[in-house]
Parts: sequence; structure tokens; C-alpha cells
Amino acid sequence: MNCWTYEEDRYDSYSRMILKYFLAEGVVCRHELFVATAQDTPDDILQELPAPILDDVAVPKPVEHSRLTGELQESLDAMKIAWRYQNLPKVQSALASSSRFGHYYDVSKTMEVEIRQATKCHLFYLPDHVTPPSTAHRVESYSALLRSLQEVIHREGFDLAAPMSKSRNILRVGLHSMGSVLWGDDLCCHDKPRHSHALTTFLYGLRALLRSSLSVAVVTIPSHLIQDRALMGSITRLCDNAIALESFKGSERETNPLYKDYHGLLYVRQVPHLNCLASQLPDHKDLAFKLKRKQFSIE
Repeated sequence: MNCWTYEEDRYDSYSRMILKYFLAEGVVCRHELFVATAQDTPDDILQELPAPILDDVAVPKPVEHSRLTGELQESLDAMKIAWRYQNLPKVQSALASSSRFGHYYDVSKTMEVEIRQATKCHLFYLPDHVTPPSTAHRVESYSALLRSLQEVIHREGFDLAAPMSKSRNILRVGLHSMGSVLWGDDLCCHDKPRHSHALTTFLYGLRALLRSSLSVAVVTIPSHLIQDRALMGSITRLCDNAIALESFKGSERETNPLYKDYHGLLYVRQVPHLNCLASQLPDHKDLAFKLKRKQFSIE
């Protein structure tokens, strides 16, 4: 499966939003989640997931709290797509719905607890697995993360080598701010880091896990703090898709009338090109994003 890399904006505001979109889509599609963080706990991110728009995803709300425990699973199993063309004949409605891809979310609201709890989540919080950074150079943090992810893949049946005894699900992996000092890495601290290959070695291992399992990953990296541009090029080439976000916060473009309707620029570094060794870039590279009251929009 694919590995997506997002180069974080300077204040990690919008890249964090995209990560939450990715995880929220997994909840709505009933995929399992694996969330790894080093600063905020994974629960903090999950509690901030945007709410799906109700005319897009309909979830029955329990009337009585006393009935919630016994009927929660039954009501959540009834989650379905509420198509706008419900009054059309069944055949036409099915054809119209099959062309849909993705869902819409309201970023001004957070996802209801009942919807979020219907999805099985596997959490990795670095301080719970690795000793403090003063006792070691902390390169083992990446090894601990790979071991934990590999264990989940094998235990939950996402491994492609597992027998096809039941319907298979997809694991969505969200890794926040990899390569930062919070993970014990020194890429962002020195021009010539001692462990410059720790992150690239981790990405090699991650790709191996993804390609041998029913998994897809989104990795955010604080690229603006990494001085070695050649290393960032290697990180980009190790991923199937690479996108960078540049926020206007604190820059001259924030007050430039030309960009008054936008909050930042989006750069497509790499997209996969099937059956070819070289990557392919899109024809249009001038992309900008803005955070509306209820929507994160890319134009």
C-alpha cells in the first residue's frame, strides 16, 4: 500500500489538520487506525477529528443513555451512506453512489464520541515505550515504533500472508512529526547530525511493512527544521506521495494582497508513476489552501 509524506508547515497547524482528515476518513470507512505521536498523546489527536457532515454520513443517535451500552454496537452497525438521491429508483441510486469518493467534514465541530468509538484504534505514545532522551541517543524510538506496528499488523490479520479466513479490513497508519527532536532525532538540531540515516532507515522498514500488508500510512515531517536538503530529497524519494505545506503565518505573504484569500501554498513533490522507476509530477503545480469556517479547501 501507499506511504504519504506531508512536510509540515512552520507551526504544524494545517499539516495536523490533514492528518486528522486522513484519520477521520478511516473512521467513516470503518477502517482500523494506528496513531503514533511523541508530544501530544494519540487520544488528543483522535478527540480533535472533524465531524462528518450529517447528510453525507448518517449515524443514528441513541435516545436514552441507559440503552446506549446494550444497543451501541447494533446502532453503529447500521451506519450507512445517506445519499442525496434516495428518491430515485434503486438501480439509478446505486450507479450514482458508486461514483462517490471520500466524504466531507465540518472542521468547526469534532466527531461524536459514539462514531469514533466504533473504530478500533491502536495507539503508540513514545514516552510509554522508550526511556527518556538523556539516557540514550533515542534512535531506538524508531525501532520500537516499527516493532509495535509490525505486531499490530500480524495480530490483527493485516498481513498479506495471513489466511483469507474472513473479510479483510484496512489499517490506516498516522505518524505525527517524524524526525523531530521529540522522537530523539537530531536532524533538526545540527547541520551534520550524528544519526542522519535513522529516519531514512525507518522509512525503508515502514515501506516493507506497508507493501506486505493491507495498510496505508501518512507521515508528517518538520522539513523546515531540517537543514540537509539532500537528506530531505532522500526522504521524499522513499515515499510514494510527497506534499509540502507552506503557511503564510509570520511571513510577508500574510499581508500580501495577492494571497489575501488563502492561508498557504501546497507543493506536490512527488506522486507515484505505476510501472515506472521515475516519479511523475502533475502539470499544474500552483496550488493554494485556505481554512474556511467549516472546510479545509485546496485550490
